[in-house]
Amino acid sequence: MKTTPPTTPTPDDAALWHDGRLYLADQRILPERAEFLSYDRAAEVATAIRDMVVRGAPAIGVAAAYGVALAGREAYSNAGADWKQAIEADLERLAASRPTAVNLFWAIRRMRDLIARLEAGDPSQALLDEALAIHEEDRAANRRIGDLGAELITEPTEIITHCNAGALATGGYGTALGVVRSAHAAGKIHRVYADETRPWMQGARLTAWELMQDGIPVMLQADCAAASLMATGRIGWVIVGSDRIAANGDVANKIGTYGLAVMAKYHGIKVMVAAPTSTVDMAIASGAEIPIEERDPDELLGCGGRRIAPAGCTARNPVFDVTPAALVDAIVTERGVVLNPTTEKMRALMD
Repeated sequence: MKTTPPTTPTPDDAALWHDGRLYLADQRILPERAEFLSYDRAAEVATAIRDMVVRGAPAIGVAAAYGVALAGREAYSNAGADWKQAIEADLERLAASRPTAVNLFWAIRRMRDLIARLEAGDPSQALLDEALAIHEEDRAANRRIGDLGAELITEPTEIITHCNAGALATGGYGTALGVVRSAHAAGKIHRVYADETRPWMQGARLTAWELMQDGIPVMLQADCAAASLMATGRIGWVIVGSDRIAANGDVANKIGTYGLAVMAKYHGIKVMVAAPTSTVDMAIASGAEIPIEERDPDELLGCGGRRIAPAGCTARNPVFDVTPAALVDAIVTERGVVLNPTTEKMRALMD
């Protein structure tokens, strides 16, 4: 990853390693300010993931891998040859930081596999090298996803995206926005309509900012405005990312994706899900088994630090929903494209 001292983040800088520390672009304050926060302890990284400093399934996985590298360094410093026992608490903290994004658990499992192969000596460099490899592999996968997804767009069109599945949500380049970047470079994207994505407003704050940084035409819309736009006939694709894909092709993504896919089906608009294979969880048969995170209701009851709902009002705040595979036209991964996904097709992709 980058070796120059971190200054102001760009969209491709959700996470970077420099001079023995992890730097995360603070996504809670974009676009008002673009700033890095630095971390040198795994417990701090777990808190950063939980508190949404870093978000987006692939980026969470990358951050967790660096968190394990920091945990190994601290464990060896404190416990010497007994570092494998000492590291466990930090591994558990990282795993507990967010429940839905499977990339988190994939990255920790990959780091655990390396830990099992290491000797009692200092693991710091080996763990860091693995975290760097995970980061670079995700960046390369996203570029491949971008190119494969762009090939599915046969003529210039306008698209809708939901939440932020761009460079900020990944190791770089982006999944859904990686497809947009590649398709725009090929002259296939007239405009992107970005759903605002309540209550964290990732579309308004992050997707719009990313696309504007790249000079890609973007227009923000309220989440509830998508159907009226689809009715105009101008939209060719809905393109989204994913936090977990089940073995049958059911897709968990930011809350509102399911409704968007239902509306797309009614209007004859295709739905593309762009995600690396680290997002595919073949251990669960369907989306019914995906744990759906629910966050603090206060995120819905207020806005900008000011309460907007009446006193005593309650709220439900699921962060994700599950879109059935029957509503998905294409799942695009770095290994290839699955059209009209089924369990058999997903198994063939992953075998």
